Amino acid sequence: MSDKHVALVVGSSGIIGSALVETLLGANDWTVRALRKTSVAGVEAIDCDLSDAQATRRALEAASDTTHVFYAALQTHAELARESEINTEMLRNVLDGLKANGAPLKRVVHYQGAKVYGVHLGACVAPFYEDDPRHVAANFYYAQEDLLRARQVSDGLDWSILRPDVVVGDIAGNPMNIAMVIGVFAALSKQAGVPLRFPGSMRTYREVVAQFTDAHWLARASLWAALAPNARNEAFNLVGEPVRWERIWIKIADALKMDVATPQPFSLAKHMPGKAQDWERLASEHNLDTLPYEKLVGWPFGDFIFNTEFDMISDMNKIRRAGFTEVVNNEEIMVDALKWLSDKGFIPSSDAS
Repeated sequence: MSDKHVALVVGSSGIIGSALVETLLGANDWTVRALRKTSVAGVEAIDCDLSDAQATRRALEAASDTTHVFYAALQTHAELARESEINTEMLRNVLDGLKANGAPLKRVVHYQGAKVYGVHLGACVAPFYEDDPRHVAANFYYAQEDLLRARQVSDGLDWSILRPDVVVGDIAGNPMNIAMVIGVFAALSKQAGVPLRFPGSMRTYREVVAQFTDAHWLARASLWAALAPNARNEAFNLVGEPVRWERIWIKIADALKMDVATPQPFSLAKHMPGKAQDWERLASEHNLDTLPYEKLVGWPFGDFIFNTEFDMISDMNKIRRAGFTEVVNNEEIMVDALKWLSDKGFIPSSDAS
């Protein structure tokens, strides 16, 4: 183990963390541990409450050989200032816990979403560049980045930040997996005998451009960010090429063997929770490995994505110049994710009626 890089994936059960654990497990020069839990077989998991400094320090005695942290944990809160406090304290507790246990930590790979550019506050001017100025509102990404910069000065700890947007993965039960939102929405539409109709605004559907990040592509970029000299103490956007929802929606419908009709804007968060019995019947008919319906999908996240009426474009030149040049097809990302979710038994297959 001493000859390998030793990874600690914090937030290992999420969209990013799950793909990271799978990717690291298959990498020759890495040993991986998960914090707090993982569905990936054969991976050691450490459980603790990251908000508790003493408990975190004790738990990380089992990770005293960690060389690299991949930090993808998130605790949401309605109040932005409190959210910043909570998430920064969690990161601090991990760093302090590893330091107290003598871990030979070399670099932290940290993840920030497009909220770093203020997209949650209202329309932003695209493209988004890594050196765009900050906004004045509280933002936990800023506080966490400031903490990492401070530790670089005080402890000589390197960091690298990746900035994906709308990460598309193959896990259920995460409120921010747009593929699961689409998969469940499509399955219930097919069950009802109706075409696949985009539930957001016509402007979002036809006029603005969107972007996504494949979780497994992000994981591969993370290994690069952990080791590449050019990634040291730098932040990088990581997104696929911009696309329009109308084009992707048609491809999704084709893959699911469904017809498409004109968009019908309505609130998923308001109307889809009432479909619990329909989903339970569908899950029983198709022997799905499903969670309770209320925990299955983040409908409010779908409303946000499907009604974002301004262009989402993160400039990708910096990471390409630094040396990560792998590209992915955004149109294939969503279709592939739906296939993975089907293969895992979370949603019906495209052949299901």
